[in-house]
Amino acid sequence: MKFDKHFPTNELKDYIKYYVISEMELQSEYKVFPSSGLVIGFQYKGQISSIQDKTLNKLASAGITGISDGYKIFANSVNIGTVLVYFTEIGFTHFSSKPANELFNLIISLDDIFKKNEVSKVEEQLAESASDQQRIRIVEQFLRSQLKDVRTDKLIDEALKLIFQSKGTFRIKELSQKLFISQSSFEKRFRKIVGTTPKKFSSIIRFNTVLDNLHNTKSLTEIGYESNFFDQAHFTKDFKQFTGETPENFKRFP
Repeated sequence: MKFDKHFPTNELKDYIKYYVISEMELQSEYKVFPSSGLVIGFQYKGQISSIQDKTLNKLASAGITGISDGYKIFANSVNIGTVLVYFTEIGFTHFSSKPANELFNLIISLDDIFKKNEVSKVEEQLAESASDQQRIRIVEQFLRSQLKDVRTDKLIDEALKLIFQSKGTFRIKELSQKLFISQSSFEKRFRKIVGTTPKKFSSIIRFNTVLDNLHNTKSLTEIGYESNFFDQAHFTKDFKQFTGETPENFKRFP
């Protein structure tokens, strides 16, 4: 199994966190937990499917996954190879005029976002590529060709910094007041750029903070309290939504 990270050039570093070259020889089924940005996937060999309600749904060989408020289950064929593009929280809006919130909880073909012939060209080049470095160059060339001259929304950028600093515990009403904007206007701008509401985004950041803390020696009560879960039932409910498991089971069988 391979899961190698590669970092973008300076031109794209504000919009792309990193790329991953992922390869698996064996057929497998796995969960993916919510992350804070959208993700593009190019399969240069093999086939990937999503599983929902025990139904297998074959995915396009080039697709994009929106922000999600719950875990997703995937299944891959034998000998699969994928290039993954992990956007920054504001990254997607610099490549597409489609509001990011329209992809919430969805996995769609990349043809629905970019021109089909341009996506097909990338897929053909990736299928013929002989090295990871070459695959990254192909994907970066495609992304540069799609890059739009769009100004970063400074207010949303500041909001994201505050949410991360608070580890997802900043109350949205207080956040909008701190940014001197009405809550409704703030939420509308945030959803369009980031891909979900500030409240749901904050819950994803809080969940990932909890996930990071599960690997240390703190008790679940301490972890929940530090993440502003003052009710164990609420903590368990949220955690189960994101992972499909209780915190106790997850910590015991990571």
